[in-house]
Amino acid sequence: MTKTPLVSLGKQMLSSKQTVRAIACAGAIALSISINSAVAGDPFRAINPQAIGPNTETAFKTMFQQGNYKQAKAQVQQALSTEPNEPLAYAMAASLSYVEQDLNSMNSYAQKTREVAEQLSKTNPLRGNIYTAAGHFLEGANIIAKEGTAKGAPQALNKLRVVFQYLEAAEKIAPNDPELNLLKGYMDLMLATNLPFSNPSEAIQRLEQKASPRYLAYRGMAVGYRDLKKYDRALEFANKSLAETPNNPEILYLKAQILFSLSQGKDSNKTLLEEARKNFDAALAKPDQLPRSLVAEIFFQQCKTRNRLDRQSRACDPMRDKIRDADGLWGPAALPPL
Repeated sequence: MTKTPLVSLGKQMLSSKQTVRAIACAGAIALSISINSAVAGDPFRAINPQAIGPNTETAFKTMFQQGNYKQAKAQVQQALSTEPNEPLAYAMAASLSYVEQDLNSMNSYAQKTREVAEQLSKTNPLRGNIYTAAGHFLEGANIIAKEGTAKGAPQALNKLRVVFQYLEAAEKIAPNDPELNLLKGYMDLMLATNLPFSNPSEAIQRLEQKASPRYLAYRGMAVGYRDLKKYDRALEFANKSLAETPNNPEILYLKAQILFSLSQGKDSNKTLLEEARKNFDAALAKPDQLPRSLVAEIFFQQCKTRNRLDRQSRACDPMRDKIRDADGLWGPAALPPL
């Protein structure tokens, strides 16, 4: 399925969000840390954590820090059951539904994200505005996915305007909030990638200066520099993300892509190409934890890299298609031999 800019943006926005900031009096900071850090479940800040919920935090880290989608799916369902007033849990559920191409469930979770966020706005206007924006955005992405660009674009673009209204409202409350800046940085990054006359430099700067958790900020910066074809800088930030999340298959995949690009040119660099191969291999170490479509994508590039290294002609396309078109959501436990 061809990804429109809005759907692509939606997917990226979902694989990268969740942060919040409570500003407390200086005298209350120590008490806030000692009491709240164990129970708040905020994966974004060590100081003044907000009560996002421990099960939501666990699911978030499993999905984005560890890159284990299969385990995260079960944890998200637990979070929905135990922390039903947390919009982040519904946003993650919508993301997983998108991966599964279960667009009806995605739409239900998107609506729930927005509704729960609207309620949260009464007591926490910062996070309420952030996730009301996220809910509208998810609904817009769902419209495009269901109805196609020609029919769905007008509704989706109206949703996108509303998204930025709520993000602007959140920015007026706390312009340096790490959750807000992580979300907005990724959204701006993907808009710059998909829209003409845009530049990801501002998004990269936002992620560098204000976003958290850092491993997701570094990841976004690596993607931004990759898209700018500044591969040395992209590799620097991919390595920084890997230093904090060394076993995350998606970051290993990103690093492999960057190394592959660095290896190209008049004189193909075999050392870089071999390093790319190692990272493709590492990204596929546990394929049954990843969505089948992602496994097929990584496998295809791994196969092409090996062909270039040893000058063979493996049939990469049919092997990829066999993985992609198989039954089930997750990748196979064993991949075709290369």
